[in-house]
Amino acid sequence: MNSIEHGNIISSYSKAAHFASIKHKHQKRKGADKVPYINHLIEVTDILINTGGITESDVIVTALLHDTVEDTDTTFEEIESIFGAKVAHYVSEVTDDKKLPQAKRKELQITHANSMSFEAKLVKLADKICNVREILDNPPEGWSNERKVHYFYWSKAVVDNLGDINKPMQKKFEEIFSLAINTVLI
Repeated sequence: MNSIEHGNIISSYSKAAHFASIKHKHQKRKGADKVPYINHLIEVTDILINTGGITESDVIVTALLHDTVEDTDTTFEEIESIFGAKVAHYVSEVTDDKKLPQAKRKELQITHANSMSFEAKLVKLADKICNVREILDNPPEGWSNERKVHYFYWSKAVVDNLGDINKPMQKKFEEIFSLAINTVLI
């Protein structure tokens, strides 16, 4: 990769991180510590790059934007106009339809996991690693152990249905899942 290509990739990452930080600026994660939402997006991106070895620019940008349509006033058209059709498509694949009841959205995540593009599957896997780790380390207030266990097993069902996509990230998910189950059930 030459310095111009490298500069363009860094520019894309920076633009996506800035966009996401503005869109999520008033949001906090559900955990008791109320961590700024942007931290989650950076963590998903970090897992893709440093655990999964993923360097494809559109996947990294998607990771930074993966919750913007679902959790803010952002539209797919806005994503496409700023970041391109591929990124908008990948974001759409990992976005839940908030008009549906939560149980239906969770069911659809499992059933749609195997039909997503490879790129969207990578983002979904990194997101599940982060979410399980956060529920373990910093659960939302009032979550019982039963609710945590249910979340962990549901996340595992989603990840299992993604297929064999990235061994290092799948190994990381299995480690976090096992730790979470063993910690909560003890």
